[in-house]
Amino acid sequence: MEKRAPSSNPITRARLQVEAEVPPSRRGPGWDRHWRELEAYFDAQGDWSFPPSGKAEPESGETD
Repeated sequence: MEKRAPSSNPITRARLQVEAEVPPSRRGPGWDRHWRELEAYFDAQGDWSFPPSGKAEPESGETD
């Protein structure tokens, strides 16, 4: 495994810890993509919370 600089992204830190325990031969297809997507979600710094009702608001143009 390559050495990476410490990150401020907690997903990246978690990935490094998991990869230290899981050998490449045990990592399935999509392993890297899964981690990159999680890292990108964190880096986006969007508001991922739900409205107080707990129900997500529909996208524009969608109906129930």
